[in-house]
Amino acid sequence: MLSAGEIARGMQGALGFLQRDPGAPSYFDNTAESCLRSFQVMILVAPLYAVVLMILYSNVTTTAEGWEIVLVEALRYTVDWLLFPVIFFEIARRQNWVGQYPRYISALNWVNLPLMIVAVVAVILASILPTAAAVLIQLGLYGLLFYWFLAVTRSVLKASWLQSFMLLLVNWVPSRFLSVIVDRFLGIAPAIST
Repeated sequence: MLSAGEIARGMQGALGFLQRDPGAPSYFDNTAESCLRSFQVMILVAPLYAVVLMILYSNVTTTAEGWEIVLVEALRYTVDWLLFPVIFFEIARRQNWVGQYPRYISALNWVNLPLMIVAVVAVILASILPTAAAVLIQLGLYGLLFYWFLAVTRSVLKASWLQSFMLLLVNWVPSRFLSVIVDRFLGIAPAIST
């Protein structure tokens, strides 16, 4: 399990990217062991993700049973977290970024913790505010996600804006596609308030 020191260091590094700190990549060791340990952040983020899902599911109807929702969402969480690192490895091999692969994936994994904390607050606010404000909050959250991803990519990989944007698409599009599949499988429809 991750120590309190590792969590503090990972959070500090993740926030460093948000602040455009040129030293932010140094918070993440560029070793395979460090990269593998960073996947333990999934365990830290999972309860926050569950809170977000509970709030989101309170605003929709579904044809699925409770156990199906839990099982499918757990699978989605795992696949969604692991999908980009798998896809990116092939891209890294072709772009000669394999040397930075462990640091890059570690940084992206750690960014998920502060981002999910912000997401919990945003989803709570969006659930109690009028629809127009909720849409603005959702757009702001996407903006933050995209900015953070681009900041990590440019800082760690020294990638151009175009390369960074293309990697953002490689990360985001499969994730959205997975969401569509899950939503259709679970029969999710927005709740109609009366």
